[in-house]
Amino acid sequence: MIDATFVPNAASAAPVTPAHALSTRAGTLADIDLIHHELMAVIDESPYYNDEFKAYEKRRLGKSYLRALMAADPWHVMVLLLDDQPAGAIISGPEFGAIFRYWSWVFPRFRESKMGMHGMRAFDAHFDKGRFHKAYTFVRPDNEVALLLLRRYGYKQTTILENHIFGQDFAVMEKPYTKVTPGYDQGVAFGRVAALKRWLKRFVRL
Repeated sequence: MIDATFVPNAASAAPVTPAHALSTRAGTLADIDLIHHELMAVIDESPYYNDEFKAYEKRRLGKSYLRALMAADPWHVMVLLLDDQPAGAIISGPEFGAIFRYWSWVFPRFRESKMGMHGMRAFDAHFDKGRFHKAYTFVRPDNEVALLLLRRYGYKQTTILENHIFGQDFAVMEKPYTKVTPGYDQGVAFGRVAALKRWLKRFVRL
């Protein structure tokens, strides 16, 4: 999902200067607490989702889920940086040869920057390198700001899923990538065994 807070008011967006360097990096285990805290907050404050969906997302996207995504590829928790400080994040995962953008948002204190536009460019620059057929996400049809940003960066609405998630409609927004690498990502490993392996890797190298 692209949250409305991913996009600043264009009139108030802070200019990007050499003094305010924008960059990205893959998430680390040290980021989990911060990213999880900010993710729970942005889910709670979003005006576009009903209470059932918010409760479901908060249960689903726990710290163990984030660790599982990072175990598959640390870049599935992409940290957006302003002057080397975490200022936002994009959480994604492989889905049957495509990459799904679960959540994209900017932390509250950085919402008057151009971090959202930086994140859009950075995500495509990293993932459109031959592994996936496309990137896609779901957006509420009344989230006009998020839809505008996605269209600006090459995403097209392919359909509306009516009454799709707890009775709410969602627009499917897709952007074609160029897949050239043979084979497919095998998804994210969950379950007790996978969780145990991730826990052990925090202490020893397997």
